[in-house]
Amino acid sequence: MNIFDIIGPVMIGPSSSHTAGAARLGKLARNIFGEEFFQADIILYNSFAKTGKGHGTDKAIVAGILGMEPDDENIKKAIEISREFGIEVNFSFEDLKREVHPNTARIKLYGKENTMTISGCSLGGGRVMIQDIDGFKTEFTGEFNTIISIQRDKPGIVAYVASYLAQSNINIAQMKLSRKSKGDMALMIIETDEIPPKSVKRDLESHEGIYKIVVATV
Repeated sequence: MNIFDIIGPVMIGPSSSHTAGAARLGKLARNIFGEEFFQADIILYNSFAKTGKGHGTDKAIVAGILGMEPDDENIKKAIEISREFGIEVNFSFEDLKREVHPNTARIKLYGKENTMTISGCSLGGGRVMIQDIDGFKTEFTGEFNTIISIQRDKPGIVAYVASYLAQSNINIAQMKLSRKSKGDMALMIIETDEIPPKSVKRDLESHEGIYKIVVATV
């Protein structure tokens, strides 16, 4: 246990899991989507659904997708602020019978041309885990600089990305790859020690087998 686990995060709200963690989930979803959006459909599950209203979970997630940090004084006004920005936010609440983490949320964001659904959970102490991105199973905490690649499942793409990062003097801390079926779409998540260069999105998306690159830095 480290000192952060004992003291907890710097935050606005009564709960590190239901408030600070919810805000971090929202902000990670925003960063993963990587573009402007006009609508967010949010489902709160289990404990989030049952006690989230009292802990401000709904406000915190909306604050996160607006780009606010867990200690932002405007969290309490996040839903009103979203309306001022012209963003439609819809909430629903579900009690899942199957085994999932009790503090789980699903966030679907709608842009002009794309949509994306991100599911994750709050682990306590402000820590979170992204578990699903558009049907791809993953484990993504947002604690490292991260490159997310949506790509074709074919030989050579992983090596291409790894070679690019090596040439940019970027060390890979962790790498995870998920695919829906052989030869179909794949999702690669690379956590790095260094901040990737600003050109990484343009350079990697120039590969014919890579459809989208998202970069989330800490």
